[in-house]
Amino acid sequence: MAGTIEVLVPGGEASPGPPLGPELGPTPVDVQAVVQQINDETAAFDGMEVPITVEYEDDGSFTIEVGVPPTAELIKDEAGFDTGSGEPQETFVADLTVEQVQKIAEQKQSDLLAYDLKNAAKEVVGTCVTLGVTIEGNDPRQFKERIDDGEYDDKFADEAAA
Repeated sequence: MAGTIEVLVPGGEASPGPPLGPELGPTPVDVQAVVQQINDETAAFDGMEVPITVEYEDDGSFTIEVGVPPTAELIKDEAGFDTGSGEPQETFVADLTVEQVQKIAEQKQSDLLAYDLKNAAKEVVGTCVTLGVTIEGNDPRQFKERIDDGEYDDKFADEAAA
């Protein structure tokens, strides 16, 4: 009766309690070993919700796949705030640098629909719009236009192209 379990856990802070424990309880795996491995692999995402996939076999063996936290969580962590703006078009809660946008885009690129880093960055900027986050003091919509105009091509060139 092999199977797969998908859950969101706090990075580095998974426990045998809900949501993980009740899912793993009926399986043949060592729950404590799964929790320990998840915490080891998600320590870098401390405090963020991280998607986890646990695949297990009848013999009790398991593999863990760690996803990337949602873009909004990465932006909040990078900019150092807890909640987005209630009026994101008028009230801004934080400001990111181009380098921070680049870092988030690189972390998320494998999970996004974007086919290159430049478009991944534009998706991150789009999330900044909804959270009320500026980029180097600029409205994120204006920043996106500057990306489209090629102003940041040197920052958002893919590794293979660079």
